[in-house]
Amino acid sequence: MTAIDLSSDIGLVAVGCLTANLLFGLLLSVGYNPARQWPRRPFKLFTFHNWTGYTALALSTLHPIVLLFSATAGFGVRDIAIPLWSPTQPVENTIGAVGFYLVAFVVLTSLFRTVFGHRNWKRLHYTVYAAATAFFIHSLLTDPLLKNRPVDWLDAEKVFVEGCMLAVAAATVWRIRYGRQRSADRLARQRLALGGV
Repeated sequence: MTAIDLSSDIGLVAVGCLTANLLFGLLLSVGYNPARQWPRRPFKLFTFHNWTGYTALALSTLHPIVLLFSATAGFGVRDIAIPLWSPTQPVENTIGAVGFYLVAFVVLTSLFRTVFGHRNWKRLHYTVYAAATAFFIHSLLTDPLLKNRPVDWLDAEKVFVEGCMLAVAAATVWRIRYGRQRSADRLARQRLALGGV
C-alpha cells in the first residue's frame, strides 16, 4: 500500500465518521432516546456524536499529511495547508481543505459552547452542513490516485461517498419535516388550550 492509497482510505473513513456524526446529531436534535426506542439499549448518543466528530477531525487532519511521505505525490507542507497551488487537482484539494477548516471550526466552537450560549452555538453548529458538502464534493471529484483521471461515478469509493451523501440528505429532509410537524402540533395544542381560537 502506497502513501497515496493510505491517504485515500483515511479520507473515506473520515467521510464515514462525518456522516455518522451528522446522523447522530440529527437524532439528538429530535430528542431520540435509544433506551426507550430502538435498539432499547442504554447508551449515550451524545458521546457517539462527540467522538465521531473528533475522529472525523483527526482523520481529515491525517488524510493530507500522509501525502508528505509519498515519493510520487509531490505535496509539500504549503500544499497541505493552502492547496491552491497543490501539484494535482488544486480546486478539488482546496474544497477538501475548506471542509477540514469548517470541521475544525465546528469542533472548536462545540468545545466552548457555554461561552457562546446555546442559541448562538447552535447557529454556528450548522456550519457542519457546509463542511459535509465540501467533504462530499472533494471526495467525489478527486482522483484517489492523484492522476487527474475522469470521475468514475460507479467506483466503489465514489458509491460509498454517494451513499453517505444520500443518507445525510434524506435524514436532513426527514428532520425538517419532523420539526415542521412538531411545530404544527404544538400550535394546534395551544389553540385547543385557548378554546379553539
